[in-house]
Amino acid sequence: MDALTEAEIRACFVNCSKGEAKRLSLPRDLAERPWGHLDFLGWRDPGAPDRAYLVAPAEGGPVGLTLRVAPGARRNLLRSSLCGLCLTGHSGGGVDLLVAPLAGPAGRQGNTVGLYMCADLACSLYIRGKKSSALAKRLEETLTLDEQIARTRRNLAAFVDKVTQGGRPAAATHRSGASS
Repeated sequence: MDALTEAEIRACFVNCSKGEAKRLSLPRDLAERPWGHLDFLGWRDPGAPDRAYLVAPAEGGPVGLTLRVAPGARRNLLRSSLCGLCLTGHSGGGVDLLVAPLAGPAGRQGNTVGLYMCADLACSLYIRGKKSSALAKRLEETLTLDEQIARTRRNLAAFVDKVTQGGRPAAATHRSGASS
């Protein structure tokens, strides 16, 4: 991923207002991020731990998404979980169900889509072995590193598409206040 400036990041959010994008808390270490090893930029809001942000490269330029820990989602600290983007296994609370409001009118009506993701959004670093999860050992795969990276990018693109284009199966969406 190419390095991004604060202005580029704030301008690319598609599922919040311009005012919200202007006020969101950006990482203070943008210049030190390992951009060459990132498939996307992801971070948690230190002032609001239930909020997270993700900026993914796309054909027309970067796309930013606001995320929240799913209401009522509880971390099971005794179980291990798998990230839906990079397929890294984590013990305890290493994976969160993060939901994103859909872009446009559907999102303003409270419709969201969610995905279980690495709680720290460091998927790119886990895949490349630059960071390790609390599990004793990463699952061995028959895929090469390049294939794992490509899979993560496909999973990311599919999630971004669900948020931005509404191309989502009905079972994958949630409408605030609606019962399941």
